[in-house]
Amino acid sequence: MRLISADELKEALPYERLVRALPERLLAGATTPQRPVFDLGKEASLLLMPAWAPNLGGVKIVHVTPENARRNLPCVAASYLVFDGETHRHLALIDGEELTARRTAAVAAVAMNRLAKPDAERLLLIGSGRIASELPFAFRAVRDLKSVAVFSPTRANAETLVLRLIDAGFDAIVCEDIAQHIAVSDLIACATLSQRPWIEGCHLSDQHVSLIGGFTPEMREADRETLDRARVYIDTPAALGTAGDLEGVSLDQVAGQLLDLCDPMFKTEAGLSVFKSVGEAAQDLATAQVLFDSPNRGSE
Repeated sequence: MRLISADELKEALPYERLVRALPERLLAGATTPQRPVFDLGKEASLLLMPAWAPNLGGVKIVHVTPENARRNLPCVAASYLVFDGETHRHLALIDGEELTARRTAAVAAVAMNRLAKPDAERLLLIGSGRIASELPFAFRAVRDLKSVAVFSPTRANAETLVLRLIDAGFDAIVCEDIAQHIAVSDLIACATLSQRPWIEGCHLSDQHVSLIGGFTPEMREADRETLDRARVYIDTPAALGTAGDLEGVSLDQVAGQLLDLCDPMFKTEAGLSVFKSVGEAAQDLATAQVLFDSPNRGSE
């Protein structure tokens, strides 16, 4: 069994490849049982996320520990075990934090590519953590981003991310006022564990909003007006029962799901849109399948 580090995963799965390859893999389907979430106390959670297809399967073990932010440690710790779909032989153990960050950002970019204006070029990024920091890179794989404004409750974290983005060729600044930047942004992405909304619908017009941080009923990144005004898309029906942002939203009010957005024949409409993602084991597996399809295969 091979150990695949974060650096190896980055090299094998650049966003230019991953974002374009994911839709086909996701459409191929996989068996994905309901993921159990265990309360570990002090707002910490343990998630088990299995999925399998005829050729490949995997299971991810995830710990989410919000208090780690105060310890200067990542809030998410994860490992992903890949197994052969027929023999069930264990093939690889992948750095789960990198896998989670890359597939989450790539999925958001897949949805954004279908829903945002073709000329969208200005991104407001709310959050500065592990997953938030990947979003500009994933979005750049499908849009010519001209500017990124970064907001974080801890200004020093926003400043650190801005410097990293500038080094990567982005025109990046620190956002001091979310409402002010919403007015001049085409894309708004929020990746936090907040329990109060950062985004207020009264400030929105025709932007595309990616909500990818909250995954429990207590977490909210946008207010109800945002959801009421926008065409709402979700990554999986499970989001309706777990995401606080979607409280009161029923399946018949959803304009489409991730698999719809992966289908080039699916029709979308212009205007304000929201993509709410809580993550799903099928997304992890699809990412692993792209990895194993690449020239630097995880099994070699």
